[in-house]
Amino acid sequence: MAEAGDRPMKQTARYVMIGGFLGAGKSTSVARLAQRFTDQGLKVGLITNDQGSNLVDTQTLRSRGFAVEEIAGGCFCCRFDSLSTAARKLDEASRPDVFLAEPVGSCTDLVATVSYPLRRLYGDDFTIAPLSVVIDPIRASRILGLRDGRKFSDKVTYVYLKQLEEAEILVINKVDLLAETDRHRLHRALAERYPEATIVEVSARENLGLDPWFQQLASNESAQRATMDIDYTTYGEGEALLGWLNATLRLSSQKEMDGNDWLAALASSLRDRLLAADAEVAHLKMTLSPDGGLNELGLVNLVHLDFVPETAERLRDPLRSGQLIVNLRAEAAPDTLRACFEAELASRGSQDGGAPSARLQVEHLECFRPGQPTPTHRMTVGS
Repeated sequence: MAEAGDRPMKQTARYVMIGGFLGAGKSTSVARLAQRFTDQGLKVGLITNDQGSNLVDTQTLRSRGFAVEEIAGGCFCCRFDSLSTAARKLDEASRPDVFLAEPVGSCTDLVATVSYPLRRLYGDDFTIAPLSVVIDPIRASRILGLRDGRKFSDKVTYVYLKQLEEAEILVINKVDLLAETDRHRLHRALAERYPEATIVEVSARENLGLDPWFQQLASNESAQRATMDIDYTTYGEGEALLGWLNATLRLSSQKEMDGNDWLAALASSLRDRLLAADAEVAHLKMTLSPDGGLNELGLVNLVHLDFVPETAERLRDPLRSGQLIVNLRAEAAPDTLRACFEAELASRGSQDGGAPSARLQVEHLECFRPGQPTPTHRMTVGS
């Protein structure tokens, strides 16, 4: 087999899109799949996407050694030209055989606005794998009425259900969190509601059950089927109910500190503030990267307000300085998210009789609602 870098310019690459709602575990899944393609001797390029900038996902994937391009400021469907530009940059830099793309977690209608345009406009450059939609099983069980707990409003739920409707592969992630009876119940409910979709059960974090999913992505092509009906007014209103907060901060401490404990405590305290403000969290994720560390970071996630934050990756050693990146998405006004975050920062301003133990300096902070989705292209079968 020729080396990936020797791939002729016109050889068709594989385009794999991994969708799913905020907090479903897309980034962990993308990293696992990228490693599997790499293990087969294929060159992989990753494309991350968000309404804002300074993404935890990009930081995390780069820390694992992957080539990553980031598309910020809008979803793939609304920034289609940026998507093709990102693919071209990766092709020029590392000549990938496989492009793994992770769209914004509040985005839907991806087949009509991304998959079909790619096939129509760049059919000689890409083969399109089936669209996967990754599911957090707790969130899905609550929305489908299988489990009690906190939920989103009807218009946000509309976006969520449209994501499931267009999936060719429904990926029940985090199955290690479910009892067997609950897992079977969710699987049956999805199969009854979306009979045309293939359903797989995995735990990306634990690297379990990925083989059947990977084989479909590596060998099958996206089907030609009727375009999903969608009300873009309701879709836009649902997205606009979600608040976005992205922040990058510089951490410095007078003495060495346990970054893992500090990050977990920060997430727990911020969770309490969001709960008090009745901000329904879609996903809170934070990374802490020590200065001088080589691709090392601590990573904490929170997907449900009635759960405790989860430490997904741990720092090996204590630290005195580093970079903190915070990505928060919740059904709440941006001003509410900003108020909770700034109150948390203020509470950490001094300890030990006024002597700062860990100082945080804000380098970047943005809070906003997503704008009305306006796709660059929207194509149907045969168009």
